[in-house]
Amino acid sequence: MNTGALSQKILTGFFLLGLLFSSPALFSADLPAADPAADPPSAGRGNYLTLKIAVMGPGDELYFWWGHIGLVIEDALSGQDGFYDWGVFSFDRENFFLNFALGRLFYSCALSIPARLTYENYIRTNRDITVYTLNLPPEVKETIFRFAEHNILPENRDYLYHHFRDNCATRIRDIIDMAALGAFKRRYENAPGRFTLREHVRRHTWFSPFWDWSLNFWMGREIDKPISIWDEMFLPSEIGRRILDFTYLDSSGIERALVSSVEVLNISRDRPGVLEAPKPAWPRGLLGGLVLALAAALLQIPGRKRGSPGKIFGIYQALLGLFFGAAGLILFFMMFFTDHDYTFGNINILFVNPLVLAALPLGIICGTSGSEEKRLRALRFLRVLWTCVFLGALAAGGINILWGFHQQNQMTLALILPLAFVLSVFPRRLASIRRMWKTGRSGGR
Repeated sequence: MNTGALSQKILTGFFLLGLLFSSPALFSADLPAADPAADPPSAGRGNYLTLKIAVMGPGDELYFWWGHIGLVIEDALSGQDGFYDWGVFSFDRENFFLNFALGRLFYSCALSIPARLTYENYIRTNRDITVYTLNLPPEVKETIFRFAEHNILPENRDYLYHHFRDNCATRIRDIIDMAALGAFKRRYENAPGRFTLREHVRRHTWFSPFWDWSLNFWMGREIDKPISIWDEMFLPSEIGRRILDFTYLDSSGIERALVSSVEVLNISRDRPGVLEAPKPAWPRGLLGGLVLALAAALLQIPGRKRGSPGKIFGIYQALLGLFFGAAGLILFFMMFFTDHDYTFGNINILFVNPLVLAALPLGIICGTSGSEEKRLRALRFLRVLWTCVFLGALAAGGINILWGFHQQNQMTLALILPLAFVLSVFPRRLASIRRMWKTGRSGGR
């Protein structure tokens, strides 16, 4: 892979990281609560309404890998049906890219009529569609209808998006809780979740080694804490899982099943599936680290015979510095200069940080300079640099043992440690010790 392609992937990853769990929409005050002063709902109006939850599976682009969800309201009185979507954003919004970079991304609620057009769009893009019809009293259906209509108004539609706490799925989750008179949250807010946030993310990224590593590298230990089932419903599919068998007491004291029927409108074909449980991350990282370390060891052999580093070995280190240094630079920016709180407290910064970018110019000098003295000096600096990376990775691994500081970064540690060790001063030191030991044994005889 060439340098330009690597840089483009890294920068694209930084951008797409901010669009996780979103919908492919066109444009983007927190969601207001229902107004108790508004006219009370009338049971007659609600008799004409049918409310449904539509859950869409993953799409092709990275920010569609976590699926999407929306509220569908069918109105028999007007003959219309609409898809209420809380996952809408716009590149044309003022300061969109600046706000995105700083973690201040605004999303909106929008209405698409008829809902059939939305379904057709997802079918064309080969995505799963499952529709759950809700079993609600007429007055509750009208309350939700008014609430949704209130939210598409220009003065109410925008909200500050958060990847895990406030997105298209959590908005629907809260509406379901409103419909169930608070019973949905009471049931699940303290019930232990199946996985951590990171593990849920990795269930959807497993098939792409590059993005699986990149996204998990940038996200810190905050997403490794135990969560509740309520928190897990930042994912559309988890909402579908939980509403299917949920029952509640309505205002009349009658127990109702929340879902009256389920309809599968489309099943995707030839798309990587979402894992039921995440796979261990470290084996893939270790395999990658061993391959990179082996390449580094083999590229050093010609230089040892000549007594000076080879051109390919220098360029190899320059590319490593560009890739890992750029990843560390993005992490540094997100940790200390943005509101992307899921990157805070990331111990990966101890060993993959902007300082690794120094390997780029040093590697170029090491591989291309006409002066042997400059090449050897650059090589010495590179060994010191990779030694710092290796020691930083060991320190990060030690910190993981401490209570309250654990971070699931075994994949990154397994990737970095073998490579950094081979490029550090330690192999030469160990070789010197071995020679001294052999010499001592020969002298003793």
